[in-house]
Amino acid sequence: QLQLVESGGDLVQPGGSLRLSCAAPGFTLDYYDIGWFRQAPGKEREGVSCIRSSGSTTNYADSVKGRFTISRDNAKNTVYLQMNSLKPEDTAIYYCAADLDCSGYVISRWGQGTQVTVSS
Repeated sequence: QLQLVESGGDLVQPGGSLRLSCAAPGFTLDYYDIGWFRQAPGKEREGVSCIRSSGSTTNYADSVKGRFTISRDNAKNTVYLQMNSLKPEDTAIYYCAADLDCSGYVISRWGQGTQVTVSS
């Protein structure tokens, strides 16, 4: 079963930036719509952003619009989430997953995620 691997999380100060990466060892991501999700302590997992397999269509949660940018490099078999102007409320474990039609219907196994902590 497809399982993606996240990386790039770190501790960063408010206003800082991070770039998360999502890879799929042994699989080709070209055919999949890929979503980024996050789960903060005590909260349910929520969708953050998604990109269609072609890369032509993206969407974002209102809370991150204008600050986060999702992109993909199919040659590198990697999807990225560039996060700028980070806020403490962005603190969460971030996951990527194959997201059918960017509908929120996840068709891959959840990975370990990568921790993003925004704090001074």
